[in-house]
Amino acid sequence: AMLDPERGLSLTIARVVQRLQGSSLHSQLERQARVSLHKPEIKLESLKEDIKDFLKTSGWEKKLQNAVYSELNVFPSPCHPAAPPEHIKEPLAYMRKAQGSWEKRILKSLNSMCTELNIPLAQKRPVNEQKELLNKWNEMGTDEPDLSLFRPVYAPKDFLEVLMNLRNPNYENGEQPSFRNHLGLIQVPLKVKDIPELKEDFSELGLNIGQLGIDDSAQVPPEFFENEHVRVGQKVLAEQDSAAAQQYVRQGCPTALRADLWALILNISNQPE
Repeated sequence: AMLDPERGLSLTIARVVQRLQGSSLHSQLERQARVSLHKPEIKLESLKEDIKDFLKTSGWEKKLQNAVYSELNVFPSPCHPAAPPEHIKEPLAYMRKAQGSWEKRILKSLNSMCTELNIPLAQKRPVNEQKELLNKWNEMGTDEPDLSLFRPVYAPKDFLEVLMNLRNPNYENGEQPSFRNHLGLIQVPLKVKDIPELKEDFSELGLNIGQLGIDDSAQVPPEFFENEHVRVGQKVLAEQDSAAAQQYVRQGCPTALRADLWALILNISNQPE
């Protein structure tokens, strides 16, 4: 069932809030709000609004926006609340079935190898072995056990065979040989964007739009575009806006600004925490 947009939005908001609640940004914002209480412009009768204004003017609101934006980029789109967890992980039932049988096969292979070599998969170490391990903790990587008896849990060609045999039960291709039969070994009909959708997605790669480092047939002299692009990049960095930075690099990322721009897009800093 489709999720109505209002409900989906409130679910997303709740999840973003939950994710940010334990973050260092949350505690920094709290600390800043506390510090601002001593400022003369914060009045008791309009406390909430004054603190909001202070966080806006001191740049903390922008930091919060960037954090929310990067959370939204990582989040899967909201699912129906009644959807079971395995459906959220993999919505196609025939894929889930194939995954399950492959997992069983791997476990069987692993267990038979352990039985053969008489190695338990999990057990608590005896006390003296625990002590010995603690003493050698820092040199553990140098002490190479003999791994020659272990074999791979599966052969790559077995995995390829499983992928080749995947068939969508709802997809009727008929027995007629068509060009689709020759597109490759793996015949899983997955939804991909059509040409108009791709054109829209990659509009910045249009021939009439400047791109950094591509100067074969530009209408604008390359150095003119480059200078302008670097100037805009510096402006984006000054604004410290994550969404703007992500849009900006779609036309190329100047080498000199690369580290700062990517840190801004990924919303990371080289601060001690």
